Amino acid sequence: MLLRFSKMHGLGNDFMVVDLATQHFAFRPELVRQLSDRQFGVGFDQLLVVETPSNPDVDFRYRIYNANGTEVEQCGNGARCFARFVHDSHLTAKNPIKVETNSGIISLTLLDGDQVLVNMGQPKFEPKALPCSAPQQQEKYDLELPLNEGTIDVSVGAVSMGNPHAVMLVDDIQSEMVNQLGPQIECHELFPKNINAGFMQIISRNEIKLRVYERGAGWTLACGTGACGAMVVAHQWGLVDDEVTVHLPGGALNIKWDGQGDVMMTGPATRVFEGRIQV
Repeated sequence: MLLRFSKMHGLGNDFMVVDLATQHFAFRPELVRQLSDRQFGVGFDQLLVVETPSNPDVDFRYRIYNANGTEVEQCGNGARCFARFVHDSHLTAKNPIKVETNSGIISLTLLDGDQVLVNMGQPKFEPKALPCSAPQQQEKYDLELPLNEGTIDVSVGAVSMGNPHAVMLVDDIQSEMVNQLGPQIECHELFPKNINAGFMQIISRNEIKLRVYERGAGWTLACGTGACGAMVVAHQWGLVDDEVTVHLPGGALNIKWDGQGDVMMTGPATRVFEGRIQV
């Protein structure tokens, strides 16, 4: 069949978005991997799928597949693109839009221009929410990681924003050490289902620089849940205020959190092109 899709991105974190509310198809992991290939397929960090909800109180079901074919719980940049897609495709005229994900229900609000506000819900720090094999919740978790010919001891904060993030404070997000530690943290034995690894550089109490090595996707230009997770960890450590601009390689996101309520993320969602592919 010919499958209709849109190519979209949020700050360079790019997506293939497919409407399966009006088309009928089922994705297999091997097909997701083929489609994600940037030489022989469409090319993307994640595949986003629009489905009819199982919950009558929400508008859509939102599913996310990483480039390696694994399904994940949440994607913040993808959520903004999801909102823009269903609105521009005339699948709904509602605003805000309530969406069911594998990690719970989120609210998406379209703002002026290409901006979308996402209520990401409350962060979760309990080890079982990540999951993490530590016996109890800690402000920082100590990891021993391979580096060059030896090892290095580092500390990370860990939080779930619908998907799990380990955040490490560094002096320079572009350092060679960061390049090496991304995949090491992702696969550390402390996190039995692997984890997204964020590297955070504090600029001021209202600005952060961030790079994220995403579980199942590698280095990406932006990560919405990663930006939220980094801001939350920095807030817990007393390093930032309640509103922070997070600068990622692909651009900036605005994150708000007062230490108790829901995390609010605002940023752009951009449509690149429409296509059809034989599957």
